[in-house]
Amino acid sequence: MAEHHNIIVIGSGPGGCTAGMYTSRANLDTVIFEGMQPGGQLMITTEVENFPGFLDGVQGPEMMDILRKQAQKFGAKSIYESIVKVDFSARPFKVWNGSDKEYTADAVIISTGATAKLLNIPSEQKYWGRGISACATCDGFFYRGKEVYVVGGGDTALEEANYLTNMASSVTIIHRRQEFRASKIMVDKVKSNPKIKFALDSVVDEFLGETVNGFPSLNGIRLKNVKTGELRDVHADGCFIAIGHRPNTSVFADYLTLDAEGYIVTAGKSTYTNIPGIFACGDVQDHVYRQAIAAAGSGCAAGIDAERWLMENK
Repeated sequence: MAEHHNIIVIGSGPGGCTAGMYTSRANLDTVIFEGMQPGGQLMITTEVENFPGFLDGVQGPEMMDILRKQAQKFGAKSIYESIVKVDFSARPFKVWNGSDKEYTADAVIISTGATAKLLNIPSEQKYWGRGISACATCDGFFYRGKEVYVVGGGDTALEEANYLTNMASSVTIIHRRQEFRASKIMVDKVKSNPKIKFALDSVVDEFLGETVNGFPSLNGIRLKNVKTGELRDVHADGCFIAIGHRPNTSVFADYLTLDAEGYIVTAGKSTYTNIPGIFACGDVQDHVYRQAIAAAGSGCAAGIDAERWLMENK
C-alpha cells in the first residue's frame, strides 16, 4: 500500500528545504526526498559568503544542515532516497523510489536542481572547490588579485570571464576553437577588455596543484592545443568551468512542460507548472541566477503556492 503525505518535496537543496519549511510550518504533512546528493550542490561548496544572515560566511554543508534542521523543526521528514519514477496523470500524485516503493501526495514540489557540466578528467574532482568552480558569482570573490581561467565559448563563459575581471588580476578564456558560440555583443565585450586573454584551439588536459595544509590546492593547468597536440603548463590560481548546466528533469519529462534546455517551465513569477498541484522551484526552473538565495526564495514561493492551492482544492 502506498504511503501518503499532503506534500512531497523532491530535492533537498536550499529550494527544497525552504519549501518543506513553509509547508510543514503550515501544518501540512511534508516529506523531503533528499536524493543522491542530500543538500544539493552546496554540499560540494566550501565557503558561502553571499547568503544573507551569515556575517562571517558559512561552509556549504554546514548551511544545508542548518536549513534541513530548520525544516525538520516544523515537522518536515527527510527521506534519504531518490525518486526514479512518477505518475502525475491524476491525484493523488504518485512517485516511486529506487526500490519501487510507492508514495502518494496531494501536491508535489520539485526542487531537483541542475548539475554543472564538467570536463570529466581525473584531476577535476581532486581540485573541485579548491581552485575549480562552476560559479563565478559564487566564488569569484576569493580570487581578488589572482590569475584565473574560464573554460567555455558560450555566453555564460564570456559573461563569467567579464564578471571575474572585477576581482582577478587577469582572466584567460580557454576555448577549443577560434570562433565563439557566444553572441557578437559578448564577444566584442570580452575582446575589448584589457584584463581578458585567450587560449584558443585549446582544451584542459590536466589540472595541476600541490598539497597545502593537508588539502589539494590548484596552482596550474596543462593545456593541449587541439591542432598541434602541443602541451604546455600555465600558472593558475583558479579555474571556472562554464560549459553549461543540465537540469535534473528527465524523470518528469513525460508530464511537465520543459524548455529547450530541459528546465521546467513555470507560470509567470509563480512556481506553478503546467499540471495543477505540481510546483517547481530552485535551479530546476531557473537557468539565469543559479544562486542559493534565489533558490531559497523560490522555495518559499513554492511552499506558499502549494499551501494556497491545497486550500482551494480540498
